[in-house]
Amino acid sequence: MAHADIGGAIIDAPVLEILKRERAQALSAREWKFRLAGYGYAIKDVRGAQVVTKLPQGIELGILPAQIH
Repeated sequence: MAHADIGGAIIDAPVLEILKRERAQALSAREWKFRLAGYGYAIKDVRGAQVVTKLPQGIELGILPAQIH
């Protein structure tokens, strides 16, 4: 299942907005990941990059931009 294609896929703008908004409201990275799960998204580490996935299938949406971490 860890078959990330670290080719630099672009994440859709509405999804990026959710990621940014929830990161700004969360007090920690752990809380942020928990909040994202409520929207059906997850962040997983693959070869040094953080990849946004869609739950529960684990479909990879793209690499998380560095400014959002």
